[in-house]
Amino acid sequence: MYAVARLVIPLGILLLVDALAPPRDLPDRRRSVVYLEAAPATIEGGARVRASMDQRNETFVPHVLAVRSGTVVDFPNSDPIYHNVFSLSRVVAFDLGRYAAGRSKSVRFERPGVVRVFCDIHSHMSAFVLVFGHEYFALTAEDGSYRLEHVPPGTHTVAVWNEIMAPASRQARVPERGGEVEVNFVLTRK
Repeated sequence: MYAVARLVIPLGILLLVDALAPPRDLPDRRRSVVYLEAAPATIEGGARVRASMDQRNETFVPHVLAVRSGTVVDFPNSDPIYHNVFSLSRVVAFDLGRYAAGRSKSVRFERPGVVRVFCDIHSHMSAFVLVFGHEYFALTAEDGSYRLEHVPPGTHTVAVWNEIMAPASRQARVPERGGEVEVNFVLTRK
């Protein structure tokens, strides 16, 4: 059983955001994360997951990464210069120190929450890691769509996080027999 939904961002706002963004940034609609606010517990255990947030062209790629708690995130340096990845977040504070091209350092994200990531050497570099204690989250696709898989039957609050847009949430009911449920959002600036 699963729920399917779609995120919609007003075209006028999107064009304004894209016009202001540096060319190396992804469109803002790709920076949205859709998730269940109060998700049911999921089975723990199994293989630990790894994810990667690269440093390319003095940019974190991807700009937004959504992971499950317990995930190890690698921070490879693909630039020909040094970087120093750090966070002062209450969720997990870390400082990986300076490291050269071709090297990688890692952090395990155990607690749910939003982690802002920076480079100590390049002040224009920043990114987000969203950590969830469940599996019911998705990064939106280029067209703004998303899919939450295996959502159990019942009424759930589906929420959206975006770095520059106001948070939004909607109620969604997944029928006992399962099937697809569509949940659309229109986001506005914070």
